[in-house]
Amino acid sequence: MPTPASPEPRRYRGALIGAGGIARQSHLPALRGAPALQRRVEVVALVDSAADVPPVDTLPLLARREQLADLGPLDFIDICTPTASHLDLTLWGLERGYHVVCEKPVALTRVEADRIGAAARANGRIVMPCHQYRHNPVWVKVKEWLAAGAIGHWHLAEFSVHRPTADPGRAAGDPGLPWRGTRAAGRGGVLLDHGTHLIYQLLDIAGLPSTVSAWTGRLRHAAYEVEDTASLRFEYPGGGRLVTMFFTWAARSRENRIRFVGDAGAIEWAGGELRLERAGVVERFDYSAELEKSAYHRWFTGLFEGFVAALDHGAAAAAAPFLEDIRRVASVVEHAYTAARSGTTVAIPGSA
Repeated sequence: MPTPASPEPRRYRGALIGAGGIARQSHLPALRGAPALQRRVEVVALVDSAADVPPVDTLPLLARREQLADLGPLDFIDICTPTASHLDLTLWGLERGYHVVCEKPVALTRVEADRIGAAARANGRIVMPCHQYRHNPVWVKVKEWLAAGAIGHWHLAEFSVHRPTADPGRAAGDPGLPWRGTRAAGRGGVLLDHGTHLIYQLLDIAGLPSTVSAWTGRLRHAAYEVEDTASLRFEYPGGGRLVTMFFTWAARSRENRIRFVGDAGAIEWAGGELRLERAGVVERFDYSAELEKSAYHRWFTGLFEGFVAALDHGAAAAAAPFLEDIRRVASVVEHAYTAARSGTTVAIPGSA
């Protein structure tokens, strides 16, 4: 007996605010290029007030965000602008009834996160942070090993990110000064820019640490108004687990390294190679191709697929985990900067 055809899934209309590198290299290729998203999402415009923004295919390029109201019903905005604008744009979008996807960091403090949470709940909308490193295939494998107990109980983790300079993006007021190097646009330096990613990755596998101690400073880039180097140390209740993080824009070359040490082995990710050591045997896996910048948009594909699934599920049910994610990361960032300023070890409230 024939059955009626399934209804076509809803297609969501959205616009990107900010037409810089991250929008062009990652957000748009994911939203417009991934087959699973092409039939679920329609990007209808870009918004960017800069005078020298090149066009993107046939997409309308608007100078003011208020012009979005002329494009008909809109489901979401995707914020791809410098950090200092994230809070304002997120609250603006929520107040106009848009769901929001926002580049990291969405909030820098618990107060900011609470403002966003209150606005999202009041308007029945979702705010999803761009925590796309969760879809990095290397990190997916690391999490799988840790969850399976491949190295037993892990007690030490080391994260490090080395860069010669901040990502250039668009120049700030001074020629050659990247916006990430300014306090007005970046709000913080390398701790905020790279640290946000590693902090949510840590929270995913270990939960909130009990304390943080930190150092931040400028080692190489005297023209920057923010730190070019940061060192963090996280401790967990009971004293049986330690995590260190080191980020710098003062290196000689680009390098990422993560290592977990457990009572039955170790995991190490260095460059494009992932290694698992247990029982005296080392397994090696080459992820070089997956870690090329040209492949980053695939991580965003997974991110946006999750966003569409949340929209399908309903804002009220789907909003809470995203808001909690934003708040937890903001709390750790806030306490890390407090620890750096005070030179003391700072407790991270468990209720954050």
